[in-house]
Amino acid sequence: MSFRTFPKVELHLHLEGAAPPKFIAGLAKEKHVDISGIFDERGNYAFRDFLQFLKVYEAATQVLQSPEDFRRLTLAVLEESASHGVVYSETFLSPDFCGGGDVGAWREYLHAIREAADQAERDFGITLRGIVTCIRHFGPDQAKRIALCAAETADDWLTGFGIAGDENAGQPADFAYSFDMAREAGLRLTAHAGEWGGPQSVREAWRDLRVERIGHGVRAIEDLALVEELAEAGVVFEVCPGSNLVLGVYPNLAAHPIEKLRERGIKLTVSTDDPPFFHSTMTREFENLARVFEWNEDDVRALNQTAIDAAFCDASTRDKILKKLETA
Repeated sequence: MSFRTFPKVELHLHLEGAAPPKFIAGLAKEKHVDISGIFDERGNYAFRDFLQFLKVYEAATQVLQSPEDFRRLTLAVLEESASHGVVYSETFLSPDFCGGGDVGAWREYLHAIREAADQAERDFGITLRGIVTCIRHFGPDQAKRIALCAAETADDWLTGFGIAGDENAGQPADFAYSFDMAREAGLRLTAHAGEWGGPQSVREAWRDLRVERIGHGVRAIEDLALVEELAEAGVVFEVCPGSNLVLGVYPNLAAHPIEKLRERGIKLTVSTDDPPFFHSTMTREFENLARVFEWNEDDVRALNQTAIDAAFCDASTRDKILKKLETA
């Protein structure tokens, strides 16, 4: 079996974080912006730890200055994802980087992104949906502006709301107003937690933001009572093993708790997070899981089923994707 051609569903992908370094470097050259300090001698993104990763990430977004830039970015990202068998993807979108949180500007960026997504579906056979994501370390007040952007543009394409960024900045409860606003607009909810903040971070995100999915969530394994509670509630973890290893959450894949979480009944999916930053692809993620945990075709099918069941899309889209998954 080729993991590359096997159809896959990916639920945890940051659009800006999926920008190939060559794409960002090319845009920087076009715009005469010097961001050479964020690349190593091979042209890859260069960072030492999570906080520096955030700085490099935000520096890279400096060259994404217009809706047209995001249209081109979306096409490049989706072509790469489709080349690794991804047939359905959900991407985190940050109005902070698309008009600074202004609703009018955000609409223009969103239109360009959706235009590219429609073209990618025709050209590459991949379906995309969007999740607006506030940035935790930008603070609760800015998050409210981002939630308003989400609420004003919620529809059958812009289907979710979440939070990312520095997990140690503030408390999940600080962002409850923004999540309530998104919920009232009909958006489904996810939150990054349990990567750096430990199991308590997962508990607080689930309790205070009332999310149905957790981005990462892996450090919940340090509190088995919490794992049991989340498994019983059916909370879905968006696990990104390659990201966790590069950022040093775990020293190697054998030490990663993905298999233990699955054995204890956690519904989980596999994603790449910010693939060029972490030298990852959906192909490589599953190849590594097969090598270390002996996962096979049935495991991939099971994770695909979990992912499409948990996807923030409507029934007709889900049925369409299920037909593609049945070919595997």
